[in-house]
Amino acid sequence: MSKPVVAIVGRPNVGKSTFFNYLAGKRISIIEDTPGVTRDRIYAESEWRGKEFTIIDTGGIEAYSEDFIKQQMIRQAQIAIDTADVIVLMVDLKTGMNAADEDVAVMLRKSSKPVVVAVNKADRIGDTPPEAYEFYNLGMGEIYPISSIHGLGIGDLLDAIYEHFPTEDVLGQEDDCIKVAVIGKPNAGKSSLINRILGEERVIVSDVPGTTRDAIDTFYEIDGKRYMFIDTAGIRRKSKIEEGIEKYSIIRSWTAVDRADVCIIMIDAKDGVTEQDTKIAGYAHEQGKASIIAINKWDSIEKSTGTMEKYRKKVIGDLEFMSYAPIVFISAITGQRVDRLFELIDYVNAQASFRVSTGLLNDVLNDALAMVQPPSDKGKRLKIYYMTQTGVKPPSFVVFVNDAELMHFSYTRYLQNTLRSNFGFEGTPIRFTIKQKGDN
Repeated sequence: MSKPVVAIVGRPNVGKSTFFNYLAGKRISIIEDTPGVTRDRIYAESEWRGKEFTIIDTGGIEAYSEDFIKQQMIRQAQIAIDTADVIVLMVDLKTGMNAADEDVAVMLRKSSKPVVVAVNKADRIGDTPPEAYEFYNLGMGEIYPISSIHGLGIGDLLDAIYEHFPTEDVLGQEDDCIKVAVIGKPNAGKSSLINRILGEERVIVSDVPGTTRDAIDTFYEIDGKRYMFIDTAGIRRKSKIEEGIEKYSIIRSWTAVDRADVCIIMIDAKDGVTEQDTKIAGYAHEQGKASIIAINKWDSIEKSTGTMEKYRKKVIGDLEFMSYAPIVFISAITGQRVDRLFELIDYVNAQASFRVSTGLLNDVLNDALAMVQPPSDKGKRLKIYYMTQTGVKPPSFVVFVNDAELMHFSYTRYLQNTLRSNFGFEGTPIRFTIKQKGDN
């Protein structure tokens, strides 16, 4: 299921960024070593009551300003509002309500999105300050006094936000199909690929605009199987993002990855794997998504004996961290090998969902330990007691050992490769957690 998106909006200097930083600081990163992944400071991940969500910071809104930069900030905020599932309207207790707060409230009412009012800078513990009650005049319902600096009242505010998160029933239509995000830099051919797929004689169930993103969600059926294709905005290099507007489109692309079961990473055959392609693939890898690398515009490449194999080896070298992903050479314009994508989508989705029994898993583990002895350090040798699978999408395993510090990265990689050689897991990352004997 996708992560809800929470946008923080308000006039300038009410403490939006302080609140954003407070929530972002609560996030504990599980995956640390992923090549080429860059996050923009305007969005981050947080968690409340076991539910992860994405938070978006926005510039201060001055609704009727004629200043060019301020107009751009309004445009950015509007994109964030359109993207969000829940909006936090931040106001300032110390300065009180003013016309700018009312202008922002009008803007939010037009969005028809759930809005939670956070009255910031309530820095004293106790009852709601009397001066906070004037913010009920915004007509946005309940108010929540908080102090972003001191962390006061944040729990009650987050509870209110949590109550507006989409339920499983809302997302039910997505859950009975394979969700496929088509991602890549601009002009790689993402929309052309989806148009080619829809142009075939198939049954299109429905075309609906994404509820919280500018990607178009297209439900599609073929041979009794349902898919949802998510066509995302192209992800550009940061240096080429003009006026900050595309930063918010990038968020939509990232959230498309978060929602997906399978990612099709589109590479322009004429450009090869670029730095930005590495970042895009790195994000899908970091999020644990089953992935397919589609080399598009293959029809435009001059070929000789062995061209495809040489290109394949170059791609594997450039995206070494994603060597598990199958590579397919396609042309969205001519339709070359596009049908092959459905076979691969089904395959990598099944691989990412595959479970191995604990008994069989430990039989393979014992053979691997006999083949290559675990490492030792200063006379102390690593002992691996057993392994169990704890999850899917991606396949996740816990390995119980005598001393976690003795588990070298290279031996972890050896065990991952052993699992791949025995059980496949093609097209999906594998997650390992090392637990020391006696740890909870």
